[in-house]
Amino acid sequence: MRSQKFSLVNRKKSRDRLREILLESIRTKEALLSDAMLQCILSASERITHSFRRGGKLILYGNGGSASDSLHIAGEFLGRFSHDIKRPSLPAVALSGNPASLTAISNDFGYLYSFARELEGLANPTDVAVGISTSGNSPNVLEATKMAKKKRLYTIGLTGGTGGKLKSLVDLCILVPSSNTQRIQESHITIGHAICELVEKALYG
Repeated sequence: MRSQKFSLVNRKKSRDRLREILLESIRTKEALLSDAMLQCILSASERITHSFRRGGKLILYGNGGSASDSLHIAGEFLGRFSHDIKRPSLPAVALSGNPASLTAISNDFGYLYSFARELEGLANPTDVAVGISTSGNSPNVLEATKMAKKKRLYTIGLTGGTGGKLKSLVDLCILVPSSNTQRIQESHITIGHAICELVEKALYG
């Protein structure tokens, strides 16, 4: 009887926390509806569309969950997102996707250059670089963004909190107004999906 009562108490606490988690996520995404945020996302979509039209590609990079977001978004462009007719594959590369390159560069040059070295070899001026970092202070993301600017790419930052060092480094910063890493990451993939859809519609109607 005592264990059953304890279980019910724990379940109520868990339910209350679950409600808080979902509300936090909803409120963070609602903040994306500001005019400034909408303009940033639209500008990113337009830049990526312009790059594809000129024969450029999208290059994404980030660590951990942001690496997964990079792979996810690249996959949507390479395959298809929501377009219901066959369309050409769009060139998108996630720099975290090749473990051989990632580990070789990290071993030989240091993890700081894990993305910058790949970007140096793959990037052209017509490309768009998207650095993803919830804090905006991931050293290897900053280093890759510096390389992107050196190679004359248009640079976009997906970040959160204060934007960190990435905010002032990129041409366009999409800053999720939250200090919670999980909520920032949830918003990043929502933004990524929105960009995929807008780019597809711009290119293929």
